[in-house]
Parts: sequence; structure tokens; C-alpha cells
Amino acid sequence: MNGSNSDTTTTPPSPGAGPGSGAPRRSDATRGAILTAARERFAADGYERATIRAIAKDAGIDPSMVMRYYGNKEGLFAAAVAIDLRLPDVGALPREDVGRALVTHFLATWEENEVLTALLRVGATNAAGAERMQGVFRDQLLPVAERACPDPQQVPARAALVSSQLLGLALTRYVLRIPSAVALAPEEIVAWLAPTVQRYLTAPSP
Repeated sequence: MNGSNSDTTTTPPSPGAGPGSGAPRRSDATRGAILTAARERFAADGYERATIRAIAKDAGIDPSMVMRYYGNKEGLFAAAVAIDLRLPDVGALPREDVGRALVTHFLATWEENEVLTALLRVGATNAAGAERMQGVFRDQLLPVAERACPDPQQVPARAALVSSQLLGLALTRYVLRIPSAVALAPEEIVAWLAPTVQRYLTAPSP
């Protein structure tokens, strides 16, 4: 009788085979594939022309999975271009170092984070992308300008001027890829741009 029990013995589950053991990793991988495909598709086609079906095809998944994770195209777009610039705390810096710190930080961000480049591509040709880019700079750059600018009433104008330098650099170096802009070493960019950004933020009004 004891021997007959062998065919009813349950094989112990293999390590990691329990409920949900691989689900978080699979979920993260799927989300990552969707967001990567979405950024590329939004950048190439713009918000209006990009479709959930095309993004799902690029990601190698069923369109229903995109809807499951992000609900609709608007939700997907918001997730695809969400970015925290993690700007330095300028209040902890000597006032004369703010420009250099900002340019150095932004350059490192552009070099390492393709999300911001994709957002710039979309924002240059699409109202939804432009609005999202405006929100990023309004919510994250304006507070920095407020802490560095000597005149509170000039904060919006000075932040806009700083943005013109930083976005102009990104457009020429990472989107248009103008050879002479691409060829500049990071330290050269900082040396050229930091004094201008510093002046925009802290110099007396002309």
C-alpha cells in the first residue's frame, strides 16, 4: 500500500514558481517595452498619427495589453513622457555656481535619458507634446529660477531664457544632430553655456 502512494505524491514546486513569483518582472518588462515603443512611435509619427495598434506591434505584444496597463492613448502618452529632471538644489550652492550646475546637470540628463529627447521631438511638432514639455519646465525649472533670480517679477522671463539655451542645445545636439554640436565635448558645452545661463538667472535686468 505504501508503495502505491508514489503515483499520488505531489512534486514540490520549483523555487520561484509560486503565485506571482515572476509576474512583477514580466510586468515591468512589458511596461518597459510598451513605453520604449511608445516614445519612438510618438517621436516618429506625432501624437495624432501614433496608434495603440502600431505601438503594440512595435513592442511585440497584443494591443489589449497596452490598454490594460495605460487605459488609452492619452494615458500612455502621459506615462511615456513623464520625467523628473531631478534638478540640483540651487539653494545649497553659491549663487555664482548656479549656471554651471544647471548646464552640467541638464547635459548629463540629455546624454543619459532618451525620454527627454523623445519629448522634445514630439513637443516640436505636436500640441500635446508641447503642453507636456511646458509642464515639465513650468513645474521643475521655474522653482529653480525663483530661488536664483534677484527679482521675483522677472522669474518667468528668466526661466524662459534659460530654457531657450538648454532646449536649443538639445535640439541641435540630440534631435537635429548638427555635426559641430555633436562634436562638442561636454566640458566645452558647459564652459560656453554656463556663463550665459548664469547671466539669465542672476544678472541685473538690462
